Amino acid sequence: MKALNNIFKRASGTPKFIVLAEGEDPRIIEAAYNATNLKIAKIILLGNVAIIKTKAATLNVSLESITVIDPSDSSKASYYAAKLYELRKKKGMTETAAAELIQNPLYYAQMMVHLGDADGSVNGAVYTTSDVVRSAIQIIGMDKSASMVSSFFLMMLCQPFHDLKGGVIFSDCGLVIDPDSEQLAQIALSAARSAKTLLNEEPRVAMLSFSTSGSAKHASVDKVVSATKIVKALMPELAIDGDIQLDAAIVNAIAEKKVENSATHGRANVLVFPNLDAGNIGYKLAERIGKADAIGPILQGLRKPANDLSRGCSISDIVNVIAITVVQSQTRLLEN
Repeated sequence: MKALNNIFKRASGTPKFIVLAEGEDPRIIEAAYNATNLKIAKIILLGNVAIIKTKAATLNVSLESITVIDPSDSSKASYYAAKLYELRKKKGMTETAAAELIQNPLYYAQMMVHLGDADGSVNGAVYTTSDVVRSAIQIIGMDKSASMVSSFFLMMLCQPFHDLKGGVIFSDCGLVIDPDSEQLAQIALSAARSAKTLLNEEPRVAMLSFSTSGSAKHASVDKVVSATKIVKALMPELAIDGDIQLDAAIVNAIAEKKVENSATHGRANVLVFPNLDAGNIGYKLAERIGKADAIGPILQGLRKPANDLSRGCSISDIVNVIAITVVQSQTRLLEN
């Protein structure tokens, strides 16, 4: 897994502070320990300190180099609550509600990232995706280059039988159900930036459809064509093809036959799906039948990194997302 190994190498070069709100979950505790041992991040665990210490002892895990904070007993709770009130008072937040909400480890974690006490957050082993995304948008906010939050999976194709090798970005496979053309364009732009950040190579974007170069006529094809035009106008230097079928996006010989003047030449490393049906089915087919490793969902479009986990995540899944969050933070700091 060269692409993933490179992510871990980059993360360990300049580890960042990553906060995990679900610190009482045994998977999170072990992942925090592993990430610390790998020196890819400086971990902050949130939760009841006594519970976390007891579970760590049962797991035979050391917390020596890990910061553990209980939001309900934190010296910064009142400060964070005041900042949360200022941030959300125009939306109806009261001081009392802010003081209560900051006791929630998820909101405490996002406030840490917002105020610079952590560089990124990773949550979702217990919290739902909607909770994670909502708190991130409300507190961390949108990146200046994005108008919406979307997600992607980093698909690792590293088996001997994989013709397409390395890392490929699949977007959006977990969040935006039925994007219109402008939203689809925004997903593509964010996914291209994610590819450049994580794959460390120039993005080659395929705007997927059941049509290639207008071979079929339908409103859903029109949406993809329109989105592609928007992306080209906003990022004219980007290598992008659309509308394009999957085979033409990833097989050079087919692209040469089907796509005149192809920009990706059948070597796309970013696959943008027309809707969540296609994206979710596509990544699961690649994972379950194609035996690709799926890392994510990773959020894109936020001002600072705040990533989601599947509630069925494994310890290695969590460590992988921590590493990606660190690299996202490194890249954000370089850009600002």
